Amino acid sequence: MIAVSACLAGVPCRYDGGANSVDEMVRLVAAKEAACICPECMGGLATPREPAEIVGGGAEDVLSGHAQVLTKSGADVTDAYVRGAYAALEFCQAHGITEAVLKARSPSCGCGTVYDGTFSGKLIPGDGVTAALLGRNGISVRTERD
Repeated sequence: MIAVSACLAGVPCRYDGGANSVDEMVRLVAAKEAACICPECMGGLATPREPAEIVGGGAEDVLSGHAQVLTKSGADVTDAYVRGAYAALEFCQAHGITEAVLKARSPSCGCGTVYDGTFSGKLIPGDGVTAALLGRNGISVRTERD
């Protein structure tokens, strides 16, 4: 069993209320070979919601309290992102999940690159909050682009 970002499995939980369906992820969930997680929803954020990006550092800085996740209008949603990351980790640990396929570029799920915090569409090297926490705890993380 692997974990997959729920939006990749067709669940309309993206910030804009949409999904990012990937046929292979939909098939894995239908075959009960994968379980859906949405760290943003698990952290208490509504769908739809305002877009958010990591500001003032990287995911590890967010987890250590030295950076924030802010919405485009400046609302601080850091606590929800951290809460969701820990909920996703607990879910994976409880179900013996050691691999996750997460949504690329997301401030929660991104792996390898994320948006730079300026809401300009620019990408920088780094991980999302959940991807960093899962990786730190021995769960292999990759994106649908891998």
